[in-house]
Formats: sequence, C-alpha cells, structure tokens
Amino acid sequence: MKRRYEQDEVDILIVGAGAAGGVLAKELSEAGLSVVVLDAGPWRDPQKNFASDELSMRQLGWEDTRLVDGTVPLGVGYSNSGRGVGGGTQNFTGVFLRFHESDFKTKSIDGVGEDWPIHYKDLEPYYNRIEKEIAVSGPKHFPWGNFRGPYPYPERDPLSPNAYLFQKGCEALGIQSAVTPLAILSAPYDGRPPCINRGFCIQGCMPNAKFSTLTVHIPKAVKAGAEVLPDCMVTQIEVDANGHASGVLFIHQGTEYRQRAKTVIVCAHAVETPRLLLHSASPLFPDGLANSSGWVGRAIMTHSSNDVYAKFEQEVRLYKGTPVLASTQDFYETDPRRGYARGYTIHSHGSRPIDMADGISKSTQDPLWGSGLRQAMLNYNHYGRLTMVGEVLPQWDNHISLSDEKDDYGMPRAAVTFNYGDNDRKLIDHAVDNMQLILKAAGGEIAFVVPDTQHFMGGCRMGNNPATSVVNTYGQSHDIPNLFICDASLFVTSSGCNPTNTVMALAARTADYIIELASI
Repeated sequence: MKRRYEQDEVDILIVGAGAAGGVLAKELSEAGLSVVVLDAGPWRDPQKNFASDELSMRQLGWEDTRLVDGTVPLGVGYSNSGRGVGGGTQNFTGVFLRFHESDFKTKSIDGVGEDWPIHYKDLEPYYNRIEKEIAVSGPKHFPWGNFRGPYPYPERDPLSPNAYLFQKGCEALGIQSAVTPLAILSAPYDGRPPCINRGFCIQGCMPNAKFSTLTVHIPKAVKAGAEVLPDCMVTQIEVDANGHASGVLFIHQGTEYRQRAKTVIVCAHAVETPRLLLHSASPLFPDGLANSSGWVGRAIMTHSSNDVYAKFEQEVRLYKGTPVLASTQDFYETDPRRGYARGYTIHSHGSRPIDMADGISKSTQDPLWGSGLRQAMLNYNHYGRLTMVGEVLPQWDNHISLSDEKDDYGMPRAAVTFNYGDNDRKLIDHAVDNMQLILKAAGGEIAFVVPDTQHFMGGCRMGNNPATSVVNTYGQSHDIPNLFICDASLFVTSSGCNPTNTVMALAARTADYIIELASI
C-alpha cells in the first residue's frame, strides 16, 4: 500500500466509513486534523461497481457469518449492515426520518425503556445541518413529530403505484399519510442528478441521486487530506500502559499493519463495534475495552419489520420507483387504549422478485416452497406491500458476545442473542392488523404476512452514569477518554423510525465536540 500516514501518529483514526464514519472523516479533516479511515470492505465506483441486479448486489452487505440465538429470526447480513466505503448508506432505501422528542424520554413519559441523556433539542441543529448538506427531499408539511417541514428539497413526484394504493387505503380509513422524507434528490444538487425512479436504491445508486457517504462525505474528506483505506479489517484496538487507546491493528490482503493514533473512533456497526471492543481485551481491560460497566454488547435492539403483501386485480409492479415513497406515523406515539407502549411507522415498500420470494417463503400464514412459491411469483406484478418499522424495547439479555468459532482474520465470530418481549409482540400484532386493513381498504386481498427485522441498534449505550452505560453523550468512553464510539450502538432506545438521520446527527455533534477538544 502506498500510505500517507503509515509512519505517523495521526490525530484521528476512524474504524468504518459508513453513515457516521463518513461524517466524522469529513468534519474532522476539514478542521485540519490528520485523519485515517479504515474500512473492512472495498471502495466502489458507483458507475463501474454497482449494477441493476438484485442478486449480485448482495455483496454490498456484510455477509460474513454471524451466529444467531433466540426465538426471533434475525436478519444479520445483507439487509442489516453494509460492507465497504459508504457502509450501509450504499444499500439503504434512503428513508430519512427524525426521532420525536418522546423517543428520548420513554421511561419518563411511558414508563418503559430508558431515557437518553440528551433530548431532541440537542440534535435539532445537527438534523438541520445534515438534511441541508445532502438536500433531503420531503413534503412542505410533515404531520408528525417536532419537525413539520418544509424539507430542503421538494417531495418526490410522481410516486409509485404501491405508494398511491397505500395513500388510497389510508384515506379510506381516516389515517394520515405523507410522502416520505428521503435522502434522494428530487432536483439536481452539488453535481448529483435527480432521481429518475430506477428503483435500484438497495442495490446501490449508479447515478448518485441517492445520498451515500461514499459519494458525498468521503470525497470531501479525501480532498481535505484524510487517508481512506479500503479492504482493511481492524482486529484490535491497542492501549498503552496508561490505559489510553494508542492505535489499531488491521489486516490488508493477509498482512497485519499498525496505525498509531491520538484518538480512535469506532463506527463499525452495532454488531461489529461491540465485537471489536470485546476482542480488544487486555490485562488493563480484561472484560474488553470501555466495558467496566458490563454494558458493552448489552441491550441490543432491532426494529420489528414485518411485511404484509396483498394481491390486487390491477398490476402494481412493486419494482417501480424508489422503494419507499409514502408513510404514516399515526401510530407512532403511545396510546394506552392499544395495550402496549410506544409505536411504529408504516411504509409503502416496494420489493424486487428475489426479495419477495425469499420473504413469502417464510410467511407466517402459509410458508411457500416449490410449485406453490413458483405459482405465487408468477403473479408478482399484482402484489402490493407494506412494511412496519416498530420500536423494540431494550432488554439486558439481548446481547452481542464472542463465540468460540473464529473467522478468516482469527477473530471470534459475533454471537447475537435476541428475543422479543411481550410489549414488542403486542406492537407487532397491532401494526400487522393495521397494514392489513389499509391494503384491504385499497382493494387488495391479503396474501402473506412475513416476519422480519431491520436496523441493529444499541450495545454501547450512552449515559451519564458510567456504571450503567458505555459512553457519554458525545460517544466518549467513560473508561478510555481518547476512545470514542459513534454509530447506532450508542442508541438507548430504538424509536419507531429508520435510524440513519439520527446516526449522522450524532456523528456531526461528536465531530464538533472533538474539534473543540483539539482546540483547547
């Protein structure tokens, strides 16, 4: 490798070039700090390496083996985490929602979960900054939460047939719906073209109409002097005799290297971040780094993401348009009459053939195989689909640990233990019932209900009390002051909406904090 900072102790070493790592790399390098970013996956060129191919683009996800235990059929690979420069922003749908104020106060307001040590107002300026920086498209008026619009760029138009059917069903039932805020351009911006509804958002956006840190933040970081190294798997965070992080060990093409740094920031995903911290145990930190509280890897969460498919007489063609174009958050806040706490978002959500076939083969009503699956897929063009993003409450027993099985780098594979609680199951039942009602009201015949999960969060929760949390409100480790964690593993609760906007807002806030520390 031709290295710029190989022999240097850099100011900042970032592990992971995804949603958070990209933001941090840009902000910190533009502030004049020397920055090295290491990512386990490749550096892709969207025009050369992305393809309008559902199967081949599964390579955008983290497909290394993770061991799963528990009663919930977790998706722990392609659909939950990215691999490569850009991370999960390469293969996410672009849904860009803000948390509500209540998401930060679930214990105080609803008596469940835990309160965050920050509030909505702490992230509001960073939500504003990030949404403006990437030109989020959205409605002039958004009916829910603290921020009601307008968004920097106009809402997407036209919508997909699936989205129009969703709006029709919602209107018939008196449910509010809105065009979904998206990190996908509705008009040209910063050298990027507007979306033309190719619909391959999850396969990587070849024209770059969809935001990713690969195409927005990383190039600006490199221009400001950051060194970004792909295909570099970090296997160990090193600490010195004083208990401070001193750098990392990483493997590139079978050879181990060391990068020294004054500050290490781990942005490796809610599974890989705890895994790396636990594996970096040392005589000074025998239980893993940043883990004096015992909370590293604990209280992981996912979103319940069950799908409902309905068959329509007319063609819907779920492949048409951006996957998510209309949503409702009418069921987002707690309503005691429902018999459970917290809530969920419902999206009209497109589906490509392999995704649908894989899903309906696991349907809770009538799992399909062989000729039955083939017959259902022959009618693919006539199905509509809705998906929920349901809040899952944190539980200590849901956790990441190290297994006895090793990967190709010699690291123990991550073992993921997860079960739903009673509240989670009641919330899912309520959401599935409502999705069925909406599809029926739009003229569909319910065909399949598919259990699913999305978006790993938690495992390194933030808090003011070092005995019950891993980091402070800026992601700074309570135990190791020059070790930061900045990704969805910081989350105290999961909310009922997609997490990317909040991950990036937290990263921008952490960047400001580190820049301020560096100036002292």
